[in-house]
Order: sequence, then C-alpha cells, then structure tokens
Amino acid sequence: QVQLVESGGDLVQPGGSLRLSCAASGFTLDGYNIAWFRQAPGKEREGVSCINSRGGRTFYADSVRGRFTISRGSAKNTVYLQMNSLKPEDTAIYYCAAGFTWPLCTLERANEYTDWGQGTQVTVSS
Repeated sequence: QVQLVESGGDLVQPGGSLRLSCAASGFTLDGYNIAWFRQAPGKEREGVSCINSRGGRTFYADSVRGRFTISRGSAKNTVYLQMNSLKPEDTAIYYCAAGFTWPLCTLERANEYTDWGQGTQVTVSS
C-alpha cells in the first residue's frame, strides 16, 4: 500500500497561486496513475486533474483547465499540482490518489484509485 501525503494548502487571495505536493513514502509514483480530487463543504467530490503513468498524458476538469498544471517531480516520488489564477470556488480540501486505473487515468471513477492521502486545505478568499 502506498502512503501519500499532501502539502502546500494555504489561505490565498483570489488571483493568487499555490503549488500542492503529493509525496509517497518509500515508493516511487512513476508506475501509478495519479489524480487530484477536491471536496468543498456541502458539495460532492470532484476530479480536478490526473496524469498517466505511461507517457505522462494529463487531463483536467473544465473548471480548472488553463489554470492548473499537474506534473511529476524528478525524484519520481512526488506529483505536483500548480494552481494559478485561483478563485473562491477553488476553495476545498484537495486529495491526491494513486491507482492502476485502466486504460487511462480518470477523473470520474474515483473508486478505482486504491491509495489516498489525508488531504490539504486550500482557501481562496480576500
């Protein structure tokens, strides 16, 4: 089982930027599909972005495309989510998830990810 730890969440003003990190302990993540999900109070969990293990193809929710970028770290045990032009509606707890989803990483089938982090709070407010 992969242990994942998210970090980087903070309080930021609208228009600001944050970089979230998802780090694995004792494992490399390059063999896993990795996704970021988020959940705001009173709302359903939403897939934000994911990156494939093979080829590094990336996918984004319409709500974040053009503002967020997912990437793998050079150390192979970290995945990042760079978030720019943040909006109040981006406020949520952000979770990273790892799994062997097939054939590509998915933002819909969250139950196919087997390992999840504990989440990091992102608050966008003036």
